[in-house]
Amino acid sequence: MRRFATPRQSWSSGLIWAASLLLLWSCMIASPAGATHAAAPGAQQAYKFGQSGTSVGVGSRLEAFLGKFQPGDIVPGADRFGPPEGKPVIARAYKGDTLAGYAYVTTDAVNTRGYSSKPIDVLVGLSPDGTILSARLVEHHEPIVLIGIPETKVQAFIDGYVGKNYVKEPPRPGAPPPVDIISGATVTLMVIGDSLTRSVMAVARHHGIGREGGAAQAAPEQKRSVDMEKADIQSWDALLAAGAVSNLRVSVADVNRAFEESGRAGAADRPEPGEPDDTFIDLYAALVSAPGIGRSLLGDAEYNYLRDRLKPGQQAVLIAGNGPYSFKGSGYVRGGVFDRIEVVQEENSFHFTDLDHQRLADLMAAGVPRFKEIALFTVPTDAVFDPTEPWRLQLMVQRVINVKEKAFTAFNLNYTLPQAYTRLDAVAPAPAAQAGAPADAAQAAPSDDEADAAPPLWKQIWVAKTVQIVIVSIALLTLIMVFFFQNQIVKHEVFYRRFRTVFLIFTLFWIGWYAQAQLSVVNVLTFTTSLRTDFSWEYFLMDPIVFILWIATAMSLLFWNRGAFCGWLCPFGALQELTNQAARKLRVPQIKVPHGLNTRLAGLKYLIFLVLFGISLYELGTAEKFAEVEPFKTAIILKFVRDWPFVIFAAVLLLAGLFIERFYCRYLCPLGAALAIPARLRIFDWLRRYKTCGNPCQLCAVDCPVQAINPEGDINPNECIQCLNCQQLYHNDKRCPHLIQKNAKLKRHKAPPPDAGIPGEIVASRKPTVRPRDPSESEPVSSNP
Repeated sequence: MRRFATPRQSWSSGLIWAASLLLLWSCMIASPAGATHAAAPGAQQAYKFGQSGTSVGVGSRLEAFLGKFQPGDIVPGADRFGPPEGKPVIARAYKGDTLAGYAYVTTDAVNTRGYSSKPIDVLVGLSPDGTILSARLVEHHEPIVLIGIPETKVQAFIDGYVGKNYVKEPPRPGAPPPVDIISGATVTLMVIGDSLTRSVMAVARHHGIGREGGAAQAAPEQKRSVDMEKADIQSWDALLAAGAVSNLRVSVADVNRAFEESGRAGAADRPEPGEPDDTFIDLYAALVSAPGIGRSLLGDAEYNYLRDRLKPGQQAVLIAGNGPYSFKGSGYVRGGVFDRIEVVQEENSFHFTDLDHQRLADLMAAGVPRFKEIALFTVPTDAVFDPTEPWRLQLMVQRVINVKEKAFTAFNLNYTLPQAYTRLDAVAPAPAAQAGAPADAAQAAPSDDEADAAPPLWKQIWVAKTVQIVIVSIALLTLIMVFFFQNQIVKHEVFYRRFRTVFLIFTLFWIGWYAQAQLSVVNVLTFTTSLRTDFSWEYFLMDPIVFILWIATAMSLLFWNRGAFCGWLCPFGALQELTNQAARKLRVPQIKVPHGLNTRLAGLKYLIFLVLFGISLYELGTAEKFAEVEPFKTAIILKFVRDWPFVIFAAVLLLAGLFIERFYCRYLCPLGAALAIPARLRIFDWLRRYKTCGNPCQLCAVDCPVQAINPEGDINPNECIQCLNCQQLYHNDKRCPHLIQKNAKLKRHKAPPPDAGIPGEIVASRKPTVRPRDPSESEPVSSNP
């Protein structure tokens, strides 16, 4: 039977409905007009005012920040800036009349945004040859950096890129940044690093920076393609001499020297065995989709088969190797990726997979040597690859340092398709220079294809965190099985309690302190704000573990309630419960808050959420600062390594939790309040109750660790953490009064009669026989046979 809210509960329910209406209203105003209006505040944050005092237009962020620095601060030795020009927008820096370098803002060149879905602006100074001279963080809206991590640490990370020249030495995609990532700001710093590397290459390419003579002296563009008519057969030596087959030989000495120069501690302690001049790997590569090269190496039959299965424009690469080191790798399995080799062309790169691979026994060219392994790879259809432009095959070599650590180094096999195997398609006139402006300012803007050529950063992050994704997926599946089979599991009380403790330890140490996947009310505020402005899933995909947990939490709200997250997947909640368990074992007295007071205190978290949500409608950045009412960043993300006021605040909350279990969750958590609103839409009620629960039995209500059971017996889903403590009592026939009484009745009803088990004819014969009374006897006598 459904129970109605008591007067004590009505005011907190009113808060929940008020928050629901406010949230619904914010979503309703997410119309095109609303989005345009909401973009203005974002514009004033990112597009501030230049020196002239006039508003800077969209797409010209450089002007917003250029006037705040002296030219020499951005390009050492410069004394003045020229006007912003070109696309991406740059400003030339001069020392007298001599060009000293260039200045630009990363977000003018690449559209990479942070976890807050707002741009992260870094002002960069480049030398004429493309070397990074300076890089300064000038604007951001990242919540993890706003409060908690000093910007000096972030700037120190950015300074690690100074001195790099990504024009001459493009970075290996997926390679670690030159400076260690700061704990707690992984996503933000990966976005900054990705923006720096990609923007340098984009600006250099479109403005001719780092090229001899610059873009102003560039010859008319000649577009070439593979000559499909050139099919003459050549010998192995002729192909090598022409450059149609490229070679990389790495000796044992080369490998040992590379690890010594890597600077990685322990990398040089285990040198490769053998003589210094011994071959470590002798690697060859060739573009066999070019008919002349393919027919020479594969033979007519194999080449024709390859040609028929290639899609229009698709290319194929042959790789062969000798020596003790395998370019395929012993860890390769079917369905996997060849992670030891990677094709890199400018800022684009790709790996080959099992679907792209064909094993060959030998080659057909005259004079070809025997090879230990030969592989024919087709270039993936989604890869960006121009066969007529230079590319390199990057070979990764790994060395085991200890059981947990490995060191890596890389060698490059450079390849350029000889011009004899290409043909001239068309001659495009060089772009006309703007009047009164340097020629490179007239370079064409990057096309959409070029802008999207490199894999999005969020895809790179997901690939890099494949193992973490698998682990958290297994944990979520395990939790789902617990909920679906809860009636069977909770009957085994000792096992269940130990399992729950182990799961909470996993949540705290792995999800929280290791993966740093603590969900926050900041995520909710960012999401609702993006719905009203420029929503894009890409911003929320930056952290795969957080994204997966949010999807799982959203789905669980419909099946259970907010307890699936709050009771099992919240690292700070796990920290509170584990510390309270330790306090109970140490016999720390527990405070039982009266029901009326508990109900009123529980409404505080809804008030906190309403205030934060209202502030976010005005200014998200301000709301993020007030969201420090959450101790999550201090206790979980930064592991208490923070300024003392934040540490004391988190410690006080944990101290209160020693006496009142999950004190913060019950009374102050705005995230719990935010999740309670949609949880009212749940469509199932998994927690079972008896009719006598609450009247007269109060055992579950008294025993509930968070007092989520009302005296009337019903469970308050807004406060329940799905710990299943009440379900353990529900099935416990030694503690549950209802079951004890029920079992007692069953025993009375099923009690055997005194003569149970005696044959019927004997029972009948036992009936007393009455004989006439003897006058001499004073009492009647019963006779038995």
